[in-house]
Amino acid sequence: MTHKTKVLMVDDETQFRETSRKLLEKKGFETLMAANGREALDQLDKQPDVVVLDIRMPDMDGNETLAEIQKRVPGLPVIMLTGHGADESAKHALSHGAVDYLSKPCDIDLLASRIMVAIEHSKAGDAGQEQERRVEEVMIPLAEYTTLKENQTVAEGIQELKKSFTPQIHTSRIMETGHRSLLVFDLAGELKGILSIMDLLEGIMPGYLSAPKPSTADSLQYSPMFWTGMFTVEARRLADTSVGDLMSPTPPSIDAMANLMEAAYMMVQYRCRRMIVFKDGKVTGVIREQDLFFELERVLR
Repeated sequence: MTHKTKVLMVDDETQFRETSRKLLEKKGFETLMAANGREALDQLDKQPDVVVLDIRMPDMDGNETLAEIQKRVPGLPVIMLTGHGADESAKHALSHGAVDYLSKPCDIDLLASRIMVAIEHSKAGDAGQEQERRVEEVMIPLAEYTTLKENQTVAEGIQELKKSFTPQIHTSRIMETGHRSLLVFDLAGELKGILSIMDLLEGIMPGYLSAPKPSTADSLQYSPMFWTGMFTVEARRLADTSVGDLMSPTPPSIDAMANLMEAAYMMVQYRCRRMIVFKDGKVTGVIREQDLFFELERVLR
């Protein structure tokens, strides 16, 4: 690597500065150290690529230092550190130009990762490149998603869901897959749940398949005769069932302006394939695993 990323670490705790310096240099960064805001400003002529700045410092605190850095070196990415979690000072810093904040003590791998992300965002901004998109920009808008009232029947739901598999234009591309689910609202327009294809498959399972049975019945259950006609009978039985009786609970929700990595993280954590997107307290769309897949493909294209 011809150019080492130069990190200006600003913190009034000597031990924290020294520990951070050793760990960051071990990861290949070049480090500059400052014990307070005024020392940090004096180090700016050494052209750091990013500043890691503690919020709580005597004399000149992190937010005052941030404001002065922005005056002297506009566009220099600054990551704030706070020992007090996501407090009001950290939120203030974000709204006044900081690119990120982390809580102390901070995992060194996380810090290194956020440093590189901050620099990449800064370079993208300098070059006028496209910024990373938000959930709102890749989701399926509510107007384009299949919806149903909870008192409508499963048969109606299946017909509406089938329509989503007809190719249509969405966000300048052919939507490669159908929704595989529909949103269920009550008569007042409030979201009540979601009906997926898996809900339909579970719905056609007769109760006796999961009921306790004598061991001698095993051979009968899996014989060809046992299964004959069962799918048709159960599908017809389900036809007049109300969607509200079959739907699953509402999936996890996410804000329309959230980052795509947050959406990916939540899908992995909750083991869900789709999430409800809210904006200003109202449902505005759905983001699915395939929407994130398409964005992966776009980034790597």
